[in-house]
Amino acid sequence: MEEYNDLAFSYARTAVEYIDGDRVLTYVETGKKDDYYQQVQDFLNATQKQTDIKYYYVFVPYEDDLVYVWDADNREGARELGYHEGYMVDGKEAVEKIYRQNPPEEISINRDEVYGYIASAFSPIFNSAGEPVAVVGVDISMPQIQKELFGFILMIVLSVVGVIIVSIAVFYTLVRKRVVEPINQLNIAAKEMVGNLEQESKFNIEIHTGDEIEELSEAFKSMDAEVREYIHQLSEVTAEKERIGTELNVATHIQSSMLPCIFPAFPDRSEFDIYATMNPAKEVGGDFYDFFMVDEKHLAIVMADVSGKGVPAALFMVIGKTLIKDHTQPGRDLGEVFTEVNDLLCESNSEGLFITAFEGVLNLETGEFVFVNAGHEPPFICKKGGKFEPYAIQAGFVLAGLEGIKYQSGSMQLAPGDKVFQYTDGVTEAMNKDNELYGMKRLTDALCRNVDCSPTELLAAVKLDIDEFVSGSPQFDDITMLCLEYKEQMKA
Repeated sequence: MEEYNDLAFSYARTAVEYIDGDRVLTYVETGKKDDYYQQVQDFLNATQKQTDIKYYYVFVPYEDDLVYVWDADNREGARELGYHEGYMVDGKEAVEKIYRQNPPEEISINRDEVYGYIASAFSPIFNSAGEPVAVVGVDISMPQIQKELFGFILMIVLSVVGVIIVSIAVFYTLVRKRVVEPINQLNIAAKEMVGNLEQESKFNIEIHTGDEIEELSEAFKSMDAEVREYIHQLSEVTAEKERIGTELNVATHIQSSMLPCIFPAFPDRSEFDIYATMNPAKEVGGDFYDFFMVDEKHLAIVMADVSGKGVPAALFMVIGKTLIKDHTQPGRDLGEVFTEVNDLLCESNSEGLFITAFEGVLNLETGEFVFVNAGHEPPFICKKGGKFEPYAIQAGFVLAGLEGIKYQSGSMQLAPGDKVFQYTDGVTEAMNKDNELYGMKRLTDALCRNVDCSPTELLAAVKLDIDEFVSGSPQFDDITMLCLEYKEQMKA
């Protein structure tokens, strides 16, 4: 750097001593050249040609720009006398420093698109009065700087690469010893653990790294013991579930066998057609239906819903169904039947369950339909040629809820072609994925769309409509339905 500094400023000082400062401003002001002007131009051209100088020029600085006086023209693009050019970045401040009486001789280094790195030196030209009037600029190519810089960068790159390679080797050795090998041991031991779960041999591994991997190996040991204990408990639970499942299957079979499930139920009776279905929410449900001949000219139907689900509800259902059927006798008032059944259920109700129930008895000769309701949903009645509508009846208190309740029966008149539809709340309370209930309106619409169907077809259509509504959502309650069609009067 000192060499380039001395060389650049020696050329600059030579030009300063050679040029007459009193003539410089005259050339700028008039723009005319003379023999002396050409003499200086030849000097600059010759000096540039014989040296490493890339740019050799003289300019006059002004407030906003600078004006060229001489520019060595041994290259393309040399500036002519009077050519104006704007200052480079920080150029104005640099010129102001140069204009001092004894400016510091310090080169500046810049990157040139043509010559690469160049050293620039600037010296002021003074007139006879000692006033600065112009500046000599010298730009010298610095190939040695580029070589040194390239060599330095290459050395740094090679050093960094070497350090990285050594670091990677050391790191790999440490990682392999402290991480990879212990993890491989864990991997092998884990595979053996899975294969030996059913055997007596336990998970055994010894890792002493003093870090998280050692803690992980200890966790594997604990996990092995816990998994073995869990498998043992799971085996016992699975066996118990299988036993309970077997019992539930038996209970389901018993329950289904207790409900009338053979259709047509009375193939020799032309006075009526009846059909019923029950879809439990669990293996066994609390809903039940029944129909039976009280005597030759009276048909009874029963629809009931036991609170709760599962085996307790199913057992209570069996008791309730049996009591209702046993107490329904020819000529007996249905209100008395439910009153007596309620008292009996209250005596044996240790689980605190209750039953909502509806019973109706149809006189096949007269069409009189006598009924009693214990807190159950009202039936739908469809007159011949009409549509299904809920029949408004007063609902009594539930069975097994309170001892001593007196129930009242009612009656309606049916004609040939009329239908009775009865159901449990699992129908109207079926829920879809948006937590919407199926509801009375959808049930009424489904019944009315299929008003001309037989009881079997009607129940299938309603169940299909419910399934489409819930769209695969879980069933939370039993769905039970019954339809009775009074077809013709019984001949006396």
